[in-house]
Amino acid sequence: MSGKLYGVGLGPGDPSLMTVRAVEVIGEADVIAYHSARHGRSIARSIAAKHLRADHVEERLVYPVTTETTDHPGGYQGAMDEFYAEAAARLAVHLDAGRTVAVLAEGDPLFYGSYMHMHKRLADRYETEVVPGVTSVSAAAARLGAPLAEGEEVLTVLPGTLPEEELTARLAATDVAVVMKLGRTFPKVRRALEAAGRLDEARYVERATMSGERTGVLADVDPESVPYFSVAVLPSRVDAERPVRPVGDVVVVGTGPAGPLWLTPETRAALAAADDLVGYTTYLDRVPVRPGQLRHGSDNRVESERAEFALQLAQRGRRVAVVSGGDPGVFAMATAVLEAASQPEYADVPVRVLPGVTAANAAAARAGAPLGHDYATISLSDRLKPWEVIAERLRAAASADLVLALYNPGSHSRTWQVGKARELLLEHRAPDTPVVVARDVGGPGERVRIVRLADLDPAVVDMRTILLVGSSQTRTVRRGDGEQIVWTPRRYPEA
Repeated sequence: MSGKLYGVGLGPGDPSLMTVRAVEVIGEADVIAYHSARHGRSIARSIAAKHLRADHVEERLVYPVTTETTDHPGGYQGAMDEFYAEAAARLAVHLDAGRTVAVLAEGDPLFYGSYMHMHKRLADRYETEVVPGVTSVSAAAARLGAPLAEGEEVLTVLPGTLPEEELTARLAATDVAVVMKLGRTFPKVRRALEAAGRLDEARYVERATMSGERTGVLADVDPESVPYFSVAVLPSRVDAERPVRPVGDVVVVGTGPAGPLWLTPETRAALAAADDLVGYTTYLDRVPVRPGQLRHGSDNRVESERAEFALQLAQRGRRVAVVSGGDPGVFAMATAVLEAASQPEYADVPVRVLPGVTAANAAAARAGAPLGHDYATISLSDRLKPWEVIAERLRAAASADLVLALYNPGSHSRTWQVGKARELLLEHRAPDTPVVVARDVGGPGERVRIVRLADLDPAVVDMRTILLVGSSQTRTVRRGDGEQIVWTPRRYPEA
């Protein structure tokens, strides 16, 4: 009969943090396998050393390459794949002979560990058990004495080997993070933390629970002193002290057309870092509640007052995020905030605008690519400009054969504009011009339809609807699955 394969998690380094089951498995195993670099020293073996017997058969699995270059024809990955295949074959010989094989792994066997490469190659052929272990993530948090994640916070674990921009985006977007595999990646990780605006929060843990353990503020760490067995930690923000500032700042963010799936990492970071959120209550409801963060909701018709309130909070040292739907610069809050910020009394308040997915872009993507060529964006609301101006712009854009994205087409108090706009457009467009009627894109009530311009019904249009009116070149087709799509070619016919 074949032997049994064990993946044994040994914990972060302190032998006393090995589980009872790990000790039992090692004691019962015939073969003890462990990985090491070419120098032959194995941290995994040193952790389990006092539980090894003289009659244990030891299989040392020596990596052919670690950080150095290789002349293997398949490069680094080719060399490692070949090594893992050979190592698995060596262990299979013992298993076929009926021997029990325990593969030692620092931390947890299936968490960034080398054991998983044996598991993937052997677990489908032999009886297998994985013994979980305490990870370095848990050990680092314990050594810092700081909560790692609390309440609804999201913990992200990242390898420091990721590209710097990817690290920056993920660090900016998450609540709590641990970055592993530092060593030579430390300068890059530090830059990513700084670019994400999180360097002041970051803590450093080296060789947690092991000899030579070191903890501290990451910004103070000498990059030349950082070993591979170290991690960067962004601990829980719950109950964290907010910095005292003489003057805060205002960032205007767009939440996209609906919920969290439409947020950019940069926007997520700004929302998480804010002391105060200011905005239309409907848009604020899209943002997760965070402990210690104040929310100031208001009606949709008080944009100027909302903008001044945000700037006044910033003057008191608060970091304020003004929350807008879609993109804040498209018929939204960025204009109101910048207009208020142009007044002399707010000249010293820093203001930034972060982009968001617009309603037009979201609706276009759902329908196909109707905005594939030149297009114009027009609001049909006559609350802030006369209808005569709107009508003039509709005629000009239509006569120029531009695709039209029509925002704010109707509401409970405005019911005639869509019908009037249809009449104006039919003076320049064919009756069968495709119109995308998109309502609540990304939301629970999403509905996207493609109708003829002549058949556009004002009764189905409200403030949660956007209209995309095609040009003379816009095309529709019904594909094999029955779905109708619309697009505007990028090439315009020559006169």
